[in-house]
Amino acid sequence: MNERVGVDVGATGERSEPAQSRGVPGQASPPSTGGSTDQSYVQKVLAVLVLLSLAVGCFVVLRPFIAAILWATILTFATWPAFVRLERLVNGRRGLAALLMTLIAGTLLLVPIVLLSFSLAENVMRVTEEIRAMLASGLPPLPARAADLPVVGQQLSAFWERVGHDAAALNAAIQPYLGPIREWLLARGSDILEGIVQLSVSLLAAFFLYRDGPTVVRTLDAIGARIAGPRAGRLIRTAGGTINSVVRGVLGTSVIQAILMAVGLGLAGVPGALLLGFISFFLSLIPMALLIIWLPATIWLASQDAEISAAMIAIWGIVVGQIDNFLRPYLIHKGSDLPILLIFLGVLGGALAFGFIGIFLGPTLLAVGHNLIQEWSAPETAAMDETLRPTEQIAGDVDRLA
Repeated sequence: MNERVGVDVGATGERSEPAQSRGVPGQASPPSTGGSTDQSYVQKVLAVLVLLSLAVGCFVVLRPFIAAILWATILTFATWPAFVRLERLVNGRRGLAALLMTLIAGTLLLVPIVLLSFSLAENVMRVTEEIRAMLASGLPPLPARAADLPVVGQQLSAFWERVGHDAAALNAAIQPYLGPIREWLLARGSDILEGIVQLSVSLLAAFFLYRDGPTVVRTLDAIGARIAGPRAGRLIRTAGGTINSVVRGVLGTSVIQAILMAVGLGLAGVPGALLLGFISFFLSLIPMALLIIWLPATIWLASQDAEISAAMIAIWGIVVGQIDNFLRPYLIHKGSDLPILLIFLGVLGGALAFGFIGIFLGPTLLAVGHNLIQEWSAPETAAMDETLRPTEQIAGDVDRLA
């Protein structure tokens, strides 16, 4: 009988491996070291921490300019068809076309704001001088019909008679309001200055977006493909179309409000109605800012003993100032398949959450979310029907959007 010493010899004379090395079930396998696995896990954790630190650092650096970059993106996308036409006029010189487009946009946006700022500053100085003169000489007499006003007529007349010729009483009545008015004016002046700075940064960013538009689109397409897969192109189209519709809705609403305000002021006999209507176009972009136009006009008409015209302008100003809440969502809905209720909520909720720029961000976010919900609720085969589009096709879509 042959002895077995850990290696079996078969009938053919070939050696067979030990059972332990063959991995026979039930036999213990050699212990494996986990050092390489632990090292790989630590490297992944460190890489994630480095990437998060880099992302946080970039956000901290760009945080003061996020609003300006968003404005530049909206401006570039909304005016891209005009930029494409301008590029053709300069024989395809993209850098020159980007510079010209930026100068045109800056002229249309910055110049009216600067002129309006100087006008407001001049008017504030004039009002200040008139208040000082009034404090020294007393109040002018009220119109004869002021006492006949309902509810407040008698009290207003009594107050006017009491402080009209008493400088000390008039000063004591106005003094508590001078501090808040001064602080409000300083805050609004600071807001205007900050807005001019942000708009200047937006124009600078818009120049580079005009010049490098196709490269930016390809980069966004690649990032979207990694995140969203085949539906990335569809989501980019949805966001772009919604932004375009919102821009048209906002500008269209401002034009209609400016025309209505100019017509109302002209019919009431207010001087400079066309100029005030032009200023109303820009003020209508700011919630409740049309008050700056129709309230002084109402006071001026009342001081000219035109109480009926003053009341009509007050009612007209309130109506014109509020129609944007309904007209803007309707015009946006005309160019987007987003339900009008979501557009209404997106405009108001976006403005409340993000300020004025939320008018654009709110509907865009809801449109992308609405699109995702529709795809998720659709059958899987239909959701995967559309493949990822080439970047050249996306760039072509951007060029053709108007």
